[in-house]
Amino acid sequence: MYRPDGSPIRVLLVDDERALTNLVRMALQYEGWEIDVAHNAREAIDKYHASAPDLLVLDIMLPDQDGIGVLQEIRKSGTYTPTLFLTARDSVDDRVTGLTAGGDDYMTKPFSLEELVARLRGLLRRSAYLTPTDDEILEVGDLRLQASSRTVTRGGEEIALTATEFELLRYLMRNPRRALSRKEILQRVWNYDFGGRTSIVDLYVSYLRRKIDAGREPMIHTVRGVGYLLRSPE
Repeated sequence: MYRPDGSPIRVLLVDDERALTNLVRMALQYEGWEIDVAHNAREAIDKYHASAPDLLVLDIMLPDQDGIGVLQEIRKSGTYTPTLFLTARDSVDDRVTGLTAGGDDYMTKPFSLEELVARLRGLLRRSAYLTPTDDEILEVGDLRLQASSRTVTRGGEEIALTATEFELLRYLMRNPRRALSRKEILQRVWNYDFGGRTSIVDLYVSYLRRKIDAGREPMIHTVRGVGYLLRSPE
């Protein structure tokens, strides 16, 4: 994978464990990507603004500030970079906090380098970074998605989504009133089977619901024993 101009993908890796950053750097360099490393929050923010990376791999536990605070500070500049959080803790609260803070994906330590690369490739695909924009417009009830501008509105109100949430919603809207299995959603949205673990689908659907359905008639429904479907309110 390369940037549209043919130059290498740029990744900023932020973690205070130097042995881990050395291993990850080697794995990503093998992909032909350019890797910059930061070991604390201040260094991460400085290097982010200096290099404008295409991907951000961000440890939640840093010595001077947590990774969530780092991402929030970066986003204040109005820039968006697909972000994968690393965490040594696997509680639902930790994962939820990272995703609602604007992260697109998460991985729990220890992790395999092969899976990390696969997840980062998926992030690039979902962010439409490497693919041309298209003119697809989807409408279900008062919910509208425009692919070229990557915008979503409901009842005329714009809803901010991460790259992963956007692609999940797009897949649901392409298949209105159809029950989609968790496995099918994993394959189509993430392009990765996660070893059959489908809990990540439930997590992303729950946060998509909070953005799409909050204070409104629900459109995203659980189909017991199957998965999820999206339909316009009756």
